[in-house]
Order: sequence, then structure tokens, then C-alpha cells
Amino acid sequence: MSVIRFPHDALSSEELEKIQAGIIDDAAAGRHDAVSAGLESLLRVQRRQEDAALSVLEIVESGHLPREKALEVLAEVYSAHPRSELLLALLGDVLDQARDIDLLNAPPPDHPLFLQVTTALMELAARAKGGEAEKPLLRGLSTAARMMARQRDELVEASCARLLELEPQDSSHHYNFGLFLKTRGRFREGVIANQNAAKLVDEPIESYEWNLGICATGAGDGALALEVWKRLDQRVDMGRFGLPDGSYHQCKVRLAQRPLAERTAASDDPGLEETIWIERLSPCHGIIRSVLYRDLGIDYGDVILFDGAPITFHTYGEQKVPVFPHLATLIRNNYRLFDFAGTQEQAGQLADASSDLEGDAVVYSHAEKVAVLCANCWRDPDVDHSHDDRVEKHVVTGRIAVPGDLELGQLLRQLDVAISKREPCRLYVPGLCEAAGFADRAAFERRRFDMITGK
Repeated sequence: MSVIRFPHDALSSEELEKIQAGIIDDAAAGRHDAVSAGLESLLRVQRRQEDAALSVLEIVESGHLPREKALEVLAEVYSAHPRSELLLALLGDVLDQARDIDLLNAPPPDHPLFLQVTTALMELAARAKGGEAEKPLLRGLSTAARMMARQRDELVEASCARLLELEPQDSSHHYNFGLFLKTRGRFREGVIANQNAAKLVDEPIESYEWNLGICATGAGDGALALEVWKRLDQRVDMGRFGLPDGSYHQCKVRLAQRPLAERTAASDDPGLEETIWIERLSPCHGIIRSVLYRDLGIDYGDVILFDGAPITFHTYGEQKVPVFPHLATLIRNNYRLFDFAGTQEQAGQLADASSDLEGDAVVYSHAEKVAVLCANCWRDPDVDHSHDDRVEKHVVTGRIAVPGDLELGQLLRQLDVAISKREPCRLYVPGLCEAAGFADRAAFERRRFDMITGK
């Protein structure tokens, strides 16, 4: 593409380097006004000077700009140079700086730039086939298309395949293909891609190893996963579910009803999402230890795979707990769930009843609050008493999760014993009573349940 230069406002390479270095330093130091001023000076010139546009792209590539700002300046570069092979290739390659890639299950981006760049690169790469420009255009295309969730998977895969054909000894091509396969739930293929990448480097690369370990876990290859985690000095041994198992602090996972790996182009959004606690078994998998509020198709006791880069951290006093993105569901244990309502004298008493239950059943509190109830109605909700005698009750609502092999009548007996130890606590689970075949008790507990919950 020919470039018209205007000597009165063109910047020399030395000036560009100085401005670029200054913007990166200001961004790293948090001097946002200085960053904006420096970028404006480049953006004014970049429409007529390709090397100024290149400086803008290199600033974005440094990763120091907020994603919103990165998206804004990339849109300006694209607007000025919509057909430049050099700039479009680089622009596609840095689009991952304009999207939160750690938020793995986000829906496709709604900014038009992603589709515009992907479409332009697809056309340019097709025309450049066999030429020098093809490889950088394909690299840009594979990144840009990958940023569009499941909308352009065929372009990502075709671009990766062509790059592997052109440069089969480039380990980064195998690794990038492995990343794509991992996030699409194609774990066995991801294992092969990451193994191919590892064979082409002289020394182990940690990112290659991590993605190999995640793919091996997702594929159910416990022996390979164990081998990888041992190489990375993780304290694991072969354990539950035929997978590595070690001692890790609990962490949290942002579950998605439809994680990216389980979606299609036609249904390309996460659906319902909920952040939950897991019992972490390895660097990338664990057992859900929260009973969910809503129906996401997975719940307490299920085994999930999560990706290695945290979305964020949640602070609990001095402790920072990582929150990982949900990658896939490995095992559904199909625990039965029953809503409960009850009262307690002190926080956590009903949840503590879980310690008296067998078989991994759990009383899981979703809400603990103080409610003022009529004491007479509390004793007998079917009688129309006066309402001048009122008492404060600590009301708890939540769910009881029951493993499939635990007999429900047996569980009710265990609950009765557990609650009797915690007098004057009360617990009402009408759905459990009904499922266990105790119709009269279910009707009684339903009245108490409805009274406590205000239904």
C-alpha cells in the first residue's frame, strides 16, 4: 500500500521510538493523562504514516493499556489502514489485548472491529497464498478469529493447519493450535499438539507443560497428567477418578451453564453463571463443594476441569483466593437436591449438621438471616392465634445435597439425630420427606417451610 507523507507532521524513527517508550513508561506507572496525550500525538500522524501506526500496535502489544483503550486505538488504526497487509497482520495478532481472554467463557465480542479484522485478514490471506505475506496474515487471522468465541472456529483451525504445513518445525504453531483445541474441549487432540510443541524445543517451556497437563486431565489420561505435574514439582499422586490428586487449598471457579468448550456457533453464550467453591484436586480439576442457587446442569459433587489462568482473586481477610474459569465438566455424579428451611440459635449450626451425615451428604446454607416470627404461630401455624407474642428467629434457607447411593429414609433418620443434638434448631425438608415416601410428614414440613420462607 502506498503511503502519502506530509513532511510537516511526519515523525522520524527516533521521534517515534521516543514517544513509544514514553507512553509505555507512563502506562506502566499509571500516568493515564500522559498516556492519552502521547497516544493522541501518534494517532494524529498514523493515518498518513504507517510506521506511526506500527508504533501504536507495538504499544498495544506491550499489554500496558486498559482493554477499552486498546480497543479504541486499534479501531482507529484499522479505520486508517483497512487494506494494509503489514498492519492488518499485526493488528489481528494483538486483538487479544483488546479482550479479556482470562474470562474464557465470555460471549462473542459485540464490537464490530473483531469481525472486520477477521474478514479482512481472511481475504488478504487467501490472496497472499504462497507469498511472503501469507504467514504473518495467517498468524493474525488465527488470533483474531479465536477472539470471536465459537463464531469462526473453522477459520482458526484452517489457519493453524496452514501454518503447520508452512512451518512444521515452529513449536509456537503447535502450541497455539493446542491452546485452541483445549478451549474447544478437544483434549486428546490438544495432548498431541502440545506434545509436538514440546518436542521442538531444547528446554521445557512451562506454558507448554501446563497446557499438556490440562489437556491430559481433560482427556482422562491420568498417567500422562501425573507425569506432567510431577515434572512441574506438583505434590500429586494417582487418586480419585483415575486422575492425579494432591493437597491444595480450596479455590473458586466461575461455572458456566455453557462453557466455551461445550458450545456451538449457534448457541454461543455462557448462559447462567455462578461462582462456587471447589475441593481442588490438581492444578486444573476439582470437586464442586457449593450447592448452586440455580440449575446450570452441574452441581454439588460433580468433577470439573478449569483453566490455568485465574480470572480474578477474592479476598478473605489476609487470604486471596483465585477464581478460575470453568473449562469443562468431567464427571456428573448426579446428587439429588432438596430445598430446606430452618431456624438456628447461632450462625452455622444447621450447616454443621453435615458432619453427622454419611456418604458426602451436605446441608448447604444459601442464606442466614434474622426474622421476627409470631411465637404462637411458630408452635402451630394452622391455628389463628393472636399476634402479640413475637420471637426473633435466625432463619436459614438452602439445599441438602444427597449422593445417589444414600437411601433417603436413612438420611432423614440421620438428619433427625443431627438436629436433636442442636436443640432448639429446626430443619424442614418437605421434598426429601415426600421422596422418601413420608406423605404426612411432608405435608407438615411443607407448612413449616412455607411459613419460614414467607410463601
